[in-house]
Amino acid sequence: MDKNNLPLIIAGPTASGKTDVALALAGLIGGEIISADSRQIYKLINAGTAAPQGVWQGGFYKVGGVNYHLVDFLDLNETFDVSRFCAAAEKIVSSNPGGKFIFAGGTGMYMQGYFCGMDDLPPADKAVRAELSLLAEQKGREYLHSLLACVDAPSAAAIPAGNIHRVIRALELYKLTGKPASALRTGKFRAELPGEKVFSVYLDWDKAELEKRIIRRTELIFGPMVKEAERALKLGYAEDCPGLKSLGYREAIFYLKGDLNKEKALERITVLTRQYAKRQRTWFRRYKNMKIINPALYKNEIEIAKEILLWKER
Repeated sequence: MDKNNLPLIIAGPTASGKTDVALALAGLIGGEIISADSRQIYKLINAGTAAPQGVWQGGFYKVGGVNYHLVDFLDLNETFDVSRFCAAAEKIVSSNPGGKFIFAGGTGMYMQGYFCGMDDLPPADKAVRAELSLLAEQKGREYLHSLLACVDAPSAAAIPAGNIHRVIRALELYKLTGKPASALRTGKFRAELPGEKVFSVYLDWDKAELEKRIIRRTELIFGPMVKEAERALKLGYAEDCPGLKSLGYREAIFYLKGDLNKEKALERITVLTRQYAKRQRTWFRRYKNMKIINPALYKNEIEIAKEILLWKER
């Protein structure tokens, strides 16, 4: 593939500034952005998901004139998984063969699935997931994790109890196939991102600085997030619909109902965001061929974007 048209990945933990760097890059190269974020897909919850502010024009979501794909398009009642992301991303890329694409986001599985391929696994089953989610609510995440350990010890060892979505998926696969998820997977999700297919960059803030950014952002978005949650509920969406399970919205709803005061809600969201960032960091640091960049060493996103392009051209 022509080096100039090699896609770029801008990855990193939440609050690391991926969107701003991706937009700066898109401006420099005349590129388009594909959001690799499992929450920015939803309508009505742009504040809490840190979705870029844009407008729909001619069938495209545009941010400062840049086509920003897979953002603000899905109903809160719908689910979106890796296979749907891969199909949607492939359709976007295929529609513009000479395009310069930037994949920006923190959902590592989306990028892994698209660039490394996917295992042939059964799709999500709403009934099974609802059953397992209810069980987790009633008896706790540790109980659900213990069930996984009984039927699939390797998966239980690899997935922490706190990562409820992956625990549920592993149990779901066992229920649907009768085989442990660890036996169904080929290892594609552990492979390196192929350097001949994509140039990948990870934004790596100092841990203490990233925490400050998380706290600052949580304080800024809480008010708008509460308004979005209130609007969604007034439109008839259930509190536990897929979209409102996005990080922070449960706490926003508790605040609306008077079950949490603002200080406690902010504290909970900050803790959850910090835990999520830790999982993201763990995921992306396994890649040996991903370029690491500390944004704190640069004046602005344009400088970071220029540095990335210099690395890519070498």
